[in-house]
Amino acid sequence: MRIVTGEEMRKLDRITIEKVGIPGVVLMEQAGCGAAQEISSRIGASDSVLIIAGKGNNGGDGFVIHRWLSHWGYNCTTLLLTSREQISGDARINLEILYHLNEDVREVKNEAELQEFWNGIGKYDLIVDAILGTGLKGEVRGLSRRVIEMINESELPVMAVDIPSGLDSVRGVPLGVAVEADFTVTFGLPKLGLLLYPGKYYTGDLVVQDIGIPDRVVKEAGIYRFLMDDELCRKMLPLRSEEGHKGTFGRVLVLAGSVGMTGAAALTGEAALRSGAGLVTLGIPKSLNPIMEVKLTEVMTYPLPEENGRLSREGIPEIQELMKKVDVVAVGPGLGQSEDLVKILEVILKECDKPLVIDADGLNNLKSLLHLLKERQKMTVLTPHPGEMARLTGLKLSEIQTDRVGVAERFAREYGVVLVLKGVSTITAFPDGQIYLNSTGNEGMGTGGSGDVLTGILSGFLAQQKDEISIPAGVYVHGLAGDIAADRGNSRSLIAGDLLRGLALAFQKLEVKR
Repeated sequence: MRIVTGEEMRKLDRITIEKVGIPGVVLMEQAGCGAAQEISSRIGASDSVLIIAGKGNNGGDGFVIHRWLSHWGYNCTTLLLTSREQISGDARINLEILYHLNEDVREVKNEAELQEFWNGIGKYDLIVDAILGTGLKGEVRGLSRRVIEMINESELPVMAVDIPSGLDSVRGVPLGVAVEADFTVTFGLPKLGLLLYPGKYYTGDLVVQDIGIPDRVVKEAGIYRFLMDDELCRKMLPLRSEEGHKGTFGRVLVLAGSVGMTGAAALTGEAALRSGAGLVTLGIPKSLNPIMEVKLTEVMTYPLPEENGRLSREGIPEIQELMKKVDVVAVGPGLGQSEDLVKILEVILKECDKPLVIDADGLNNLKSLLHLLKERQKMTVLTPHPGEMARLTGLKLSEIQTDRVGVAERFAREYGVVLVLKGVSTITAFPDGQIYLNSTGNEGMGTGGSGDVLTGILSGFLAQQKDEISIPAGVYVHGLAGDIAADRGNSRSLIAGDLLRGLALAFQKLEVKR
């Protein structure tokens, strides 16, 4: 499913109205009726509903909701935050219908009138927020701001029409204040801000309502943001031939680990194997080899020269030879930081002619080598969490978190990499501008080693398919394994090893063999 900004959705509406010929009032009818059906499925037969409407098309959707709910026997009141005369266009058509039907419509034009009405708020069972739509630019002020604050203080269930009023449709941040909805019915396509935190908090349960925008219009609009789901993931998973063997399923080299960080290396290597790679070799400081041979059975280990418990530049010739024998190289988990590691990474960036995945300490050693990313001919995948992204870019953490998609998109384009910006929701950005938002995962995955498992999954997928489109699928499977692990136990007690055990069930759910 494609993801849009508010501006892009308005463009799709405009094309549908002006070029396809579907009138705006028909789209509004589809939106309002669909939202009313969702409300009806969630409330009791005798419940009373308060629709709070602004003067734009968001309010118009609210008028349609009122009409349908009333038609089905619900007690409805519309609170209009302006005068009747200020409503125009398709919204005015639907407001006039309510007046013709003698429906309960109350106009409030100042805070005193609002407070007088609000004294009787206890008789309602649900509030429908139809105040402000996706076109909001500046901070919410005046009567709209006050009523949003009162909605949030009311403790009544709230449904938001298209987007919680006050929420930025792109960044998912409140513009001063935003409605805290229990569920949101959005129209046509999901808006970007509904899928990012803190927007997901304000959105509550998200329902996407089809309003009849033709698929052709969406495809021709040049929107390349996608929401990952089971169906899309299945299409991206590496193909598995029944005649395949350990050679055809690919070879992975993982350079990872240091004294005290053997777990990161072990998790990455095993995750690569459990994701379907045929052979995995783990290059580690030689003093760790006896430990890793006990930890791991199926993953091969290769002891490399070390200094102070970390890989040494003396091992570069051996690493160069190892890279020639594999299909994918992964660098970073548990490596530590040193001048030697920077030198090793520099050689890899210049000489590795295979897909390369860089994570964790690989990223921490990368800062002075960013220019080399632009020179690489083969795919490079970076998997930073927000803190690592801040160190790579020099941006503040708050700047990363309030513009996650924008930061990821710009970095991927500038450096020609596939960027996996971890978090809620994890974003995969491609150099050509494609963006994939992940929809799996849970807070239990905020634990040491979870990222190492992701690095292994991505490496394993690339070994089998060598196609960058498998990266969003790897992110999705990683989150799905975490969700399965949490469902079978508890998200609070989840550890990275549980993700490894959840992988088989994740693949089973996604029907890998097809």
